[in-house]
Amino acid sequence: MTLVFRGYDRKALDREYNNREKVPAAQVWLARYARESERARRELTARLDVAYGSHPGETLDVFLPAGHGPKPVHVFIHGGYWHRLDKVDFSFVARAFLPAGVAVVVINYALVPTVDLDELVRQCRASIAWVYRNATSFDGDPDRITISGHSAGGHLVAMLMATDWAAFGGLPPDLVKAGCGISGLYDLDPIRLCYLNDVLGLTPATARRNSPVELRPSTARPALIVVGSSEGPEYFRQSQDLVSAWRTHGAPCELMSMAGHDHFSIASLRASRKSGDTHLAAWVSSRILRRAAKRSEAAGIVELTDVIRANGLCETRFGHVRAWATSAFLRSAPHWRHR
Repeated sequence: MTLVFRGYDRKALDREYNNREKVPAAQVWLARYARESERARRELTARLDVAYGSHPGETLDVFLPAGHGPKPVHVFIHGGYWHRLDKVDFSFVARAFLPAGVAVVVINYALVPTVDLDELVRQCRASIAWVYRNATSFDGDPDRITISGHSAGGHLVAMLMATDWAAFGGLPPDLVKAGCGISGLYDLDPIRLCYLNDVLGLTPATARRNSPVELRPSTARPALIVVGSSEGPEYFRQSQDLVSAWRTHGAPCELMSMAGHDHFSIASLRASRKSGDTHLAAWVSSRILRRAAKRSEAAGIVELTDVIRANGLCETRFGHVRAWATSAFLRSAPHWRHR
């Protein structure tokens, strides 16, 4: 037996990262994502397929809440191991935020192998730059941008939080106010060594420069890293290693393990008083608000109970973990005042 990574041979490493094989209900979950997303696009107010770059894959959908701005903006990045899926599969994310008056942007990017991973990451950075520069066109507040993503999208969230925005486009260094990576991939070396690289074509250098564990977060903005307890040891290690690495750089980074959830169920988690899932909002909010309060020199920070009440977090029927993990971040900026 030839070991290729941390005690895994190639076959064992392939098993660790083959989520569709590990989760028998994977196709059921993906079909549910698509069904709920089609319904969201049909029922919600949105601007669809807005170009943020010249490549055909550089498009995004903006979902608009009722009322007048400026409104917080939340950007969601889909997964699919960088070579599958599409923004249209994740429109359902918007439904959790709009009632709270939050504009939601769901981005697309060109998939590997039509582009390489370096270009894919650049496109995601360009999408955030577009949101910052164009937020006022949809009543969004460019100073209240938060991000989240699932799977490969979690990786891209971390890459964005490690971006030098001033160097990228003369943008504010703290452009991204907070981020949440769900079931993300932050060390790409095992990805390079498993079956996924047959499509991705990563070299050791490409894997290293696109591994968030090897990078410094650009600012000390909050990051929440979420992983399902049933995702397997490598996914947990990925999340744990990022949190450990970024904490050494002084980043307020937290790890949350969701009991009983796999790679697909975690992305569409239903609120349940029996399971205690509804407490996740309070758990996250309290921590982010404490940090915001420490950084704020003025009084009037929104109270935790106001955050929960404003977002309807304990009443939502389709409250997936993305909404819980990221809605709290909307209050993370020190200038958010009680109004």
